[in-house]
Order: sequence, then structure tokens, then C-alpha cells
Amino acid sequence: MIIYGYARISTMKQNIGRQIDNIKREYPDAVIITEEYTGTTTDRPKWNKLIEHVKQEVSKGTEITIAFDEVSRMSRNAAEGFENYKMLYNMGVRLVFLKERHIDTDNFRQALQSKVAMTGTDIDCILHGVNEYLMILAKRQIEIAFETAQAEVDYLHQRTSEGVRKAQAAGKQIGRKAGTTAGNGFRETKKALQAKEIIQKHSKDFSGTLSDVECMKLVGLARNTYYKYKRELKAR
Repeated sequence: MIIYGYARISTMKQNIGRQIDNIKREYPDAVIITEEYTGTTTDRPKWNKLIEHVKQEVSKGTEITIAFDEVSRMSRNAAEGFENYKMLYNMGVRLVFLKERHIDTDNFRQALQSKVAMTGTDIDCILHGVNEYLMILAKRQIEIAFETAQAEVDYLHQRTSEGVRKAQAAGKQIGRKAGTTAGNGFRETKKALQAKEIIQKHSKDFSGTLSDVECMKLVGLARNTYYKYKRELKAR
């Protein structure tokens, strides 16, 4: 068996390390594949290469597992995600979604195999319809998971854009120039400065419209670090 972990970010502000840590915690021996792209680039060459490699391994009889931190990391949108899911499922690949375990392929496969036994009587026509309906329900659960993930991402992007427009309209200076010192007299790292600029730009406590949870996800910080930076910004 070969276990792969696929981690993906779409902006440099996101934290890919958290995805990797979550996958490694569940599967310490997983081979991690990382994908990063920004701007208008939507190509995923590493994902495409992984799929081709998986096809070759499956044809040799190798058992393959691909783990994701969450369903939204598998694809850019719901339609693409569901198509990828079906393709890999039909190939016999085991898919694991750490934050949505109910749609792991193991559960889907079990749902499809849990058919009502036929009786050899006229009632079998009804039981056949029940089995078909159970299959439709299982597939719909997969579709809903991808659609929900896409809706959450779209919503966050919308709120982020609104925050940027609001800050620009107010004509506010966001953040501090790189290399300047914090209130404690020490020079802040470039990463800390960038994180604080994002917080000050998008948090509703400053110039933006995002809640703490939304802003924390956008900037990719641990909870303690996020609130530490907020306190330092307010102290100014």
C-alpha cells in the first residue's frame, strides 16, 4: 500500500504547513505532495502528475490511499471535485478527508454494498428501487460536501474583497513599513509584519469586515499568535 497526502494553497497568505501536520498526524508515513499557486494561475501540475502515477500503480495492483486535510483541498470547485472523486473511487483508490470523514470512500463503498437482500418474489421490484434510492442518497452526500466547501471559500473571498474595498475607500494606511520596530523596540520579522497588515486590513476590529475566525483562517495563524498580534496592533 502507498499512502499519499495532498496539500494545496491558492494564495501565499495561506498556511500549507497546517495541512501537512494534520495529514502526518494521521498518516506518519504518507508521501506528501504540495501544490501552491497564486493569481490567475490555476494549473495543478503536481496533482495531474500524481493522478497519472496512481493510475500506473493501480494497474499493477498496488493499493493507494490519498489523504486530504479537508475536501476543499482536492479541487477548485464542486463539479471538479465530484468528478475527481468518482474517477478515483472507480479506480479503487481510497480517499480520506480528515475534516469530513463521513465522505471517505470507505464509507461510500460500504453504503453501496449495504443493499437490501432480494427475496425472489414480486416484492423484489420494490426492494430494487430502495437500493437505487440508497445509492442516490450516498452520491448526493458527496456532492453536498463539495458544494458546501466551495460555498465557504466563495463566501470568504467575497468578505475579503469587501474588506479591501472598504479600506481603500477610507484611504487608510494599512500596517507598517517593513523593517520598522514594534512597540517593544525589537524589529519584527517580515512574516509578522505581513500577518499584521492582513489583520489590520480585514479584521472588523480595525478596517475590515471579517470576524476573528474568518480573519484567522485568511492569515493562516494559530489562535494564540493571532490574538497576540491583535493585542499589539490595538496597543499602538
